[in-house]
Amino acid sequence: MAYFPFFMDVSAGDGLIVGGGTVALRKIEKLLPYGPRLTVCAPDFLPEIEAVSGLALLRGPFQPSMAEGKLFVIAATDDHALNHRISALCQQRRVPVNVADDRDACTFLFPALVKRGALSVGISTGGASPSAAIYWKNRVAELLPEDAGDLLDYLDGLRGTVKGAVPEETGRAAVFSALFHTCLENGWPLSEEALNRLLSGGDLL
Repeated sequence: MAYFPFFMDVSAGDGLIVGGGTVALRKIEKLLPYGPRLTVCAPDFLPEIEAVSGLALLRGPFQPSMAEGKLFVIAATDDHALNHRISALCQQRRVPVNVADDRDACTFLFPALVKRGALSVGISTGGASPSAAIYWKNRVAELLPEDAGDLLDYLDGLRGTVKGAVPEETGRAAVFSALFHTCLENGWPLSEEALNRLLSGGDLL
């Protein structure tokens, strides 16, 4: 069965990563652009992990109390038994847990990610083939312009203007669609004249 792709705000949440090696580093690098507060627990850490600013590093063994109040936990140690103990503990406490390279011990999976500002595209094969996920991630990355996030920021800044000018919901949807396609085809920001034409419905035919 396929995994449902929830998109959630982790920027105000606390995450725990157990492990201080290359796998833990990869998870940290994926998560950091989304702004969670990360605690990393391990007896030793790669220098690259120690160099990451903003991490709370706990040098020592994992303790069950570390999982309390966490939005998610990631078990990324090279100790298979420890990873499974962490998974069982988290599932008992209903804390979402990811266990590196062990799909059956996970309650959530990491997708292959393409990020352009506010735009995030996640690809998952349900753990069946990470190589396939990476392949399709690269294909998607080729299709998305590098400034896609900037376009979204611009459109988001116009939401109040559109809502004020077009009170009817159906009409607003048409304006938002026209705005997006016009910007995509002709660039942005739009001139005041072009924007007013869209808001008045002149370019929606």
